[in-house]
Amino acid sequence: MNQTESHTGDPRFFQRRGPFALCKVVKQLGLEIDLDTEHAQKNFIGVAPLHSAGPNEISFLDNRRYIDLLKETRAGAVIVAKAFADKVPEHSVALISKDPYQSWACVAQFFHPAAPSTGKIHPSAVISENAIIGNNVEISALAVIGDKVKIGDGCIIASHAVIETGVEIGANCRIGAHVTISHALLGERVVLYPGVRIGQDGFGFAVTPEGFETVPQLGRVILEDGVEIGSNTTIDRGSMKDTIIGAGSRIDNLVQIGHNVQMGRCCIVVSQAGISGSTTLEDFVTIAAQAGLIGHIHIGKKARVGAQCGVMSDVEAGSDVIGSPAMPFKEFFRNVATLRKLSRKS
Repeated sequence: MNQTESHTGDPRFFQRRGPFALCKVVKQLGLEIDLDTEHAQKNFIGVAPLHSAGPNEISFLDNRRYIDLLKETRAGAVIVAKAFADKVPEHSVALISKDPYQSWACVAQFFHPAAPSTGKIHPSAVISENAIIGNNVEISALAVIGDKVKIGDGCIIASHAVIETGVEIGANCRIGAHVTISHALLGERVVLYPGVRIGQDGFGFAVTPEGFETVPQLGRVILEDGVEIGSNTTIDRGSMKDTIIGAGSRIDNLVQIGHNVQMGRCCIVVSQAGISGSTTLEDFVTIAAQAGLIGHIHIGKKARVGAQCGVMSDVEAGSDVIGSPAMPFKEFFRNVATLRKLSRKS
C-alpha cells in the first residue's frame, strides 16, 4: 500500500455507513435542491477532500483559496456556497448550502457516525460494588470505577481511565484512555479525549514566613452538556465555589484552566492557552492559542482574545484584543506600524 495516499475514513479506524442515494444525503442535510432522477438515485460511498474525491464521493468548498482544486475535482457532488456554484465542474452536482462547512460536518457524520457503546465490560476493569452503572455502558480494560460513582446510559469508558469516588457522569459520554476524573459532575454527551485531568487540586496556598500553607480545595468541576475537552488538558476543581465549563464549550489539547473559572456557553479555548483562577468568561468567548489570562478578570460575551495574548484586565463584550498587555486589534497594529517606521529611521 502507498502510505502517502489519502484514505478518508479508513475502515480500519472509522465506522462507515452507506452507500446512500444522493437524494437521501440531500434530505439529511435539509437542503432544498431539485435533483433529476439520474442524480437523485446515484449512490455515494462517503466523503473526501477535493483533490482526492472520486465520482462516488462528496466533497466541499468554503474557502475561495481552493477554487483551483474545485475546478479540477473528480468528486461526484460538492457542497458549496451559492457564489461558487458556477465553478463546480459539469460532472459534479452542486449541493448549495448557506453554510458549506456545517453541511460538510453533517454529511461526514452521516457516513461516519461515532461508534456506539458495545455495552461490554472488560473483566480486568475494577468497579466498586457501590458504583451505579447505567444501561449499555462500555468499560474497557484496566479502567477503575470508584466508590459511589454514577455512570449514565450509553457511556464509553476507555482503558486505564480512573473515575474517582463520587463522580457522576451523564448519559452518552465518552471518556478517553488514561483520563482521570475526581470531584466532578458531568452532564450528557461530554467528551474527554485521552490524558485529560479533571478535578485535581487547584493552585492554592498561603504564604507564611516559614513557607507555604496549602489551602484545601473544596469545590468541584461542573462540565455541562455537550462539552468536549482535548487531550492532556487540565481543569482544576474550585477552591470554595465550583469550576464551571458551560454547555457546548470546546477546549483544545494542552489547555490549563485554574480553580473557580466560570466559563459560559459555547466558548472556545485553543491549544496551550492558560486561564488563571477565578476568571469569568461569558458566552461565546474565543481564547486563541498560547494566550494567558491572569486571575479574577471578566471576559465579556463574544469577546475574542488573540494568539499569545497577555490579558491582565477585563475585556468588554464583543471586543477583539491582541498583544501583551492585551489591547484592541487596531491599536496593536498601529503600534506595530509606528515601531517599524521608527526602526527604519534609526
